Amino acid sequence: MSIMIKTTYGVEHHVSGSNPVHVTSCDRYRLPVVGTLTPDHPDYAAMVEILKENGHDTRPEGYGLIFLESEEFSATYFGSIEQIEQYKRENTHGQATFDASKGVMYAYWPRGKGWDTYLPRVFWNQVARGAIADGVGLVTAFAHPTRVGAEVLVYEFEGAWRRGDQPQHLVTHHCTACHADTFLDVGHVHENSGPDSRRWAARQARRHLLSAARHGVGDPNSDCRPRDGSMLRAVNAVARDMRGLTGNVLPDTDDAYCATHGPCSLTRELRAGSRPPTYYTW
Repeated sequence: MSIMIKTTYGVEHHVSGSNPVHVTSCDRYRLPVVGTLTPDHPDYAAMVEILKENGHDTRPEGYGLIFLESEEFSATYFGSIEQIEQYKRENTHGQATFDASKGVMYAYWPRGKGWDTYLPRVFWNQVARGAIADGVGLVTAFAHPTRVGAEVLVYEFEGAWRRGDQPQHLVTHHCTACHADTFLDVGHVHENSGPDSRRWAARQARRHLLSAARHGVGDPNSDCRPRDGSMLRAVNAVARDMRGLTGNVLPDTDDAYCATHGPCSLTRELRAGSRPPTYYTW
């Protein structure tokens, strides 16, 4: 079964020919971090271990570094210090390019000793680039494979699991066909710490789409399963019984609740360019 995942917001990415969930590259990247690494750095030996393992540790004077990112992928370029300094001089207006053939490119950003403190926290949505706020906004979105007009969106937001908790920068996905709140599904909300976090959230979104394409919406084997408001109706019934109410305290369908209290209300604000309030589930 050949499944094509169509991007509706953001840049199209290249995927494995056998697995549309596995992103392999992108045609256009941002270069949010440009710098140098020299032997006087206290963690230099640990940081260049990745080069030694691959036989690429060939510059005793150190390296010029360019970190690339897209919505769903990232890469690291190791070149000469001279090349990177020249790039920085020529990039005053953001129009410079660099020749990647002069160095070594690795998929993803390195992690571990030295790198975890060298690399700053980089959000996809940045005020300096016109975003609502740092770490708040849509990242990418995909057309639902079986529900016309529905999407699965990946977004950065500020949230906490309980009121009173300190808000965090988080990233997750939301499907407008099933309206499942990922805050209630363990493992689908991630701290938004860099490209790895957003790639992870987009991969979760792609898996959701793949499951919907294979099994449809509502099938027991599908990840895309609307709850049909059963929990909401139960809460409303209890509230009416305990408080003697004649009406509902909550909308009694998942789509209506999501539009007013859930992720749909949050992503609607993001699309309108407004900063939504901190998102809580309780």
